[in-house]
Amino acid sequence: MQAQPPVPGPARAGATASTAGPPARFAVVGNPENRRVTLFTEGVRAAGLPAPRIVAWADVLRAGGADFAADEIVRLDSPGENPEVDRLLRDIQDPTRVEGSALWYARFMRATRGLRGGVRLDGTDDLAVLFDKRRCHATLDAADVPVPRSPTSGGDAAPVRGWDDVRALMREHRMPRLFVKPAHGSSASGVLAVESSAAGRIRATTSVEIAPGKALFNSLELRRYERERDIATIVDTLAPEGLHLERWLPKASLRGRVADLRIVVVAGRATHAVVRTSTSPLTNLHLGGSRGDLDAVREAVQAGGGRWSDVLAVCERAAACFPRTLCVGVDLLPAVGWRRFAVGEVNAFGDLLPRLTGLPGSGAEGLDTCAAQITAVLHRRRPTAPEPSAPRAAPA
Repeated sequence: MQAQPPVPGPARAGATASTAGPPARFAVVGNPENRRVTLFTEGVRAAGLPAPRIVAWADVLRAGGADFAADEIVRLDSPGENPEVDRLLRDIQDPTRVEGSALWYARFMRATRGLRGGVRLDGTDDLAVLFDKRRCHATLDAADVPVPRSPTSGGDAAPVRGWDDVRALMREHRMPRLFVKPAHGSSASGVLAVESSAAGRIRATTSVEIAPGKALFNSLELRRYERERDIATIVDTLAPEGLHLERWLPKASLRGRVADLRIVVVAGRATHAVVRTSTSPLTNLHLGGSRGDLDAVREAVQAGGGRWSDVLAVCERAAACFPRTLCVGVDLLPAVGWRRFAVGEVNAFGDLLPRLTGLPGSGAEGLDTCAAQITAVLHRRRPTAPEPSAPRAAPA
C-alpha cells in the first residue's frame, strides 16, 4: 500500500511554481507521442516547472518496471493508442481486435507494481479495482454509491461462462434489458446493450464486428445483431476473459437524445463536466455520440426538483472510494426525469477533455484538467513517503 496522503482540492488560482523549496519534478509514464503526454507536459511548463521526465510504457513493460527519484511526482497515463504497447500487453497483432483484455489487465498491473520510488499520483490497489468492473461495482455499492443492479458484482459472484449463463441471469434477476461488459475493457470495447422481449426476440447493440472465423474487431460504426447465435458468438468468445452484467437503466433525454455525463474529480472535488448525447444506448463520443449542453442539464435537474450540487456530490462520493488516486473520470447515468442518478463506471484515465475549463465554484475555474491536477499537487507540497520498492520483475 502506498503511503500517499490525501491531496487537497485545486486552489482557485492557476498552477504556479511559487511553492517554497525546490521546484516540483514530475515524471510521466506514458506513450511519448500521445496527446495525453503532450497536454500534461504543456501544463507543467505553463506552471513554470521543468518539463516532466517521460518514461515510455514500452520500456516499462519490457523491463518489468522503472525507478524514480524519491522526489519525483509520478503520473501514470493511459497505455492506449500505441500498437507496440498494445502487443506487449495483449499479444495481439491487430490493435482493433477486441480479445485479450484479461491478459492486458494482468500485464498492466504487473507493470504498475514494478514502478519503484517516487511519489505516485495513483494507488496501485486503486488501479486493480478500477480496471475490474466487477470489483469496482462492488466497491461503489458497499460505499452506498448508487449503481445499476448487477448479478456479477464482487468476488463471490458466479462467473459468466457464456451466453447460456447470461440468459439464465437475465431470467433469474428479471433483467430483460442489460449491458454485457468485458470486466477489464475500456472505451466501450466489447460492450453489448442487450434487449429481449416477452415474445422471445432479442437484439444487441455494440461496436463489435464479427469477422470470418469468428474473430472480433472494434468498429467505429455501431451494429445491431438480432440473430441470437451472433450475440452468443460474441459473448462466448469474451466470457473466458471475464464479463460484468448490469441492469440497463432507462436514461434521461436531452433534446430528443439519450444523455449521460463524464465528471472529472480532482483531489476529491468535481472540477470538470461533459454531457454526452446519442441516439443509441452507447454515448461514447468516438461511436457517434456528441457533446450536449451542460446548462440545459442543470436546468433539467432543477426542473426535476434536484440540485446540481447533489449531482456532483454523487461523483465525489464515487471518487472517495479511491483515496490514493488524484484524478478519476466518473460516468454518471441520469434516470428519466433527471431526479435520480447512478454511477456507471469510474475511469482511471478519464481526464482527456482538451481545452475544457473547470466548473464554476469548483476551484478549477479557468483551468483544464491537467492544470487542475498540477495545481492540486503544487498546493500539497509536503513530505510524503515514497511508494514502497517492489522486487525487480522479469520483462513482460
